[in-house]
Amino acid sequence: MFAKNDRLAERNRGYFLAKDLFVINVVSSPGSGKTALLERTIKQLKNKLNSAVIVGDLETDNDAQRLRKNNIPIAQITTGTLCHLDAEMVLNAARKISLNDANLLIIENVGNLVCPAAYDLGENQRIVLLSTTEGEDKPLKYPTMFKSADVVIINKIDIAEVVGFDRNLALENIKKMCPQAEVFELSARTGEGMDNWSNYLQSQYQMIVGQPVLIP
Repeated sequence: MFAKNDRLAERNRGYFLAKDLFVINVVSSPGSGKTALLERTIKQLKNKLNSAVIVGDLETDNDAQRLRKNNIPIAQITTGTLCHLDAEMVLNAARKISLNDANLLIIENVGNLVCPAAYDLGENQRIVLLSTTEGEDKPLKYPTMFKSADVVIINKIDIAEVVGFDRNLALENIKKMCPQAEVFELSARTGEGMDNWSNYLQSQYQMIVGQPVLIP
């Protein structure tokens, strides 16, 4: 099963590369602020990178409805009982929307830090999101997911002190599980730290796709 998915993921990578797309796969637990992060990211990148989103959810299309307010291409995947997306689902969804003007394709995976870890979707980078409300030991509880991360985002830093979040311990645990990952600390609600994150996406787009951003 995984071998087939890996083959399809490589096909996806070729398909996305041919369209000059930088593709990120965003994974998190429910309630970490993933959709809020994507909303803020899309707005920050407006006039710099054109975004498109594939949204995975078990039942509702609530996240997709929120993101459609940004007037960008959105594809919804309703997985039902499946707790992950796979490469075939992603390509089928991508073919249903216009990606001709897109630079950044964001895959919002199902809210889960277990099942999605095993599935390559053909993305360029895997982004793992955790929030200060979830505790510092998240990387230790879900090692497979964090070990595969290219980027780890710590969200809700605006309330870190209120919830008693130990920043140093969290960073230590992230470094232990995924020393290769870039780490961003931000608040999708207030916008704090978002400039660093959006600048990173622009630089990675230039590096991977080899195209300049729309506005320097």
